[in-house]
Amino acid sequence: MLKVLLAQIKEYKADSIKTPILVMGEVVFDILIPFLMARLVDDGINKGDMQTTWLYAGFMLLCAIIALVLGGLSGKYAAAASCGFAKNLRDAEFRNIQNFAFEDMDKYSTGGLITRMTTDVTNLQMAYQMVIRVAVRTPFMMLASL
Repeated sequence: MLKVLLAQIKEYKADSIKTPILVMGEVVFDILIPFLMARLVDDGINKGDMQTTWLYAGFMLLCAIIALVLGGLSGKYAAAASCGFAKNLRDAEFRNIQNFAFEDMDKYSTGGLITRMTTDVTNLQMAYQMVIRVAVRTPFMMLASL
């Protein structure tokens, strides 16, 4: 079943690959901020060196902006990949239903088929989007934090 679902990614493979890479970049810059904060306090505030304090504050701001941009881009690519996945899945379902024999059509209600084409595919779309973002972010955050 998983092989059938993954076959529907088709032309959205690039977006599906870009998303985890961007998420990893976002995590790296998120992890740098506490290290910079420690340096800011140790080398700047504790020593009374305002130039070093402003320098590390600027680096922290830069890291936050880069993490924000990478997070936004990862969201954009994840949305494009998951919407394309859902589009291809609905198209495959429609083509499959078109090949049903009349006896097969009697087995399924119209409402049941519509539910599969809308709700079930939307649930798979959301699951796919979460997998390529959150399932990558959380383990990588743990590893990068260690």
